[in-house]
Amino acid sequence: MKLEERVNAIAELGERLSGLADAELDIWTANAYRRNSWFTPEYVKLALEGIVLMLEQESLKKWVGTYQIQTEVPKIVGIVMAGNIPLVGFHDLLCVLISGHYAAIKTSSQDEYLVKELVKLLFEIEPKFKRNLDFPEQLKVMDAVIATGSDNSARYFQHYFGKYPHIIRKNRTSVAVLDGSESDDQLHLLGSDVFQYFGLGCRNVSKVYTPENYDIPRLLDVWQSFSPILEHHKYKNNYDYHKSIYLVNREPHLDTGFSLWYETSELVSPISITYHQRYHNLDEVKDILRQNEEKIQCVISAINLPGALDFGQAQRPAIWDYADNVDTMEFLGQL
Repeated sequence: MKLEERVNAIAELGERLSGLADAELDIWTANAYRRNSWFTPEYVKLALEGIVLMLEQESLKKWVGTYQIQTEVPKIVGIVMAGNIPLVGFHDLLCVLISGHYAAIKTSSQDEYLVKELVKLLFEIEPKFKRNLDFPEQLKVMDAVIATGSDNSARYFQHYFGKYPHIIRKNRTSVAVLDGSESDDQLHLLGSDVFQYFGLGCRNVSKVYTPENYDIPRLLDVWQSFSPILEHHKYKNNYDYHKSIYLVNREPHLDTGFSLWYETSELVSPISITYHQRYHNLDEVKDILRQNEEKIQCVISAINLPGALDFGQAQRPAIWDYADNVDTMEFLGQL
């Protein structure tokens, strides 16, 4: 397939996803939820909306145009996908297909259904992609690997795949930096960055940095609109568990009735908890961010910080926003 054919087919995939009939979308969301109850219909639709935005033809062509894509001898690229949020591995698949290589996909058991439905739709649009894509039982024959998982699984990936050219991703999280000038609307958008996908994504904000005199009750009052999250049984189980631990251990914390606010220097918070740390000045925050740059995926702030995203944009990556800031297309172009 020529590059133009691949780009046009991928752009049409975005259009087809945008135009999915309600009945078909209901089937997708119901089946995904039945297989993984973290994947609520609301969040499956949100993930699909993000992919549709990513695949807008103008953005797609702008992105592709920044690379010299000339794959004369296609390679087999193993893709080990995570399953923490719906279709989180799609971008890696997109990069491999656009680059002209072959994708050998190992889906997470948590997200197998949605990935395969998306691929099925892509095959309807362009059957030639069947030559470039497969779901082997085991990744045995390949020339390169892109693997995403936890810090523990990354050690496993390094052991088994380290001999191949690779991108191996570990745990990451995102943070917000506030200065007290934020409006209620901005704070509400920050709530989306915290609570969307139940906080399970590496782009979800798990920690908030504030000045010493910051009005925390105001922030938590704004977040009350997210209280329906407690209706989800798995989230509620996490909230009840961590709340009981804090109470038994007499750990100082704030309780919104659906989430917990805990002051600590630690970075990655469990589900239902937002970590908090006070700062004296912005230089102190910048030092912390530099020291933890290998653990931080996104920084959300209205302050002029390097690479900071606007409130509400954590789970809206553009097509050129790469996980761990590693350019996947550049990696594939060097194979």
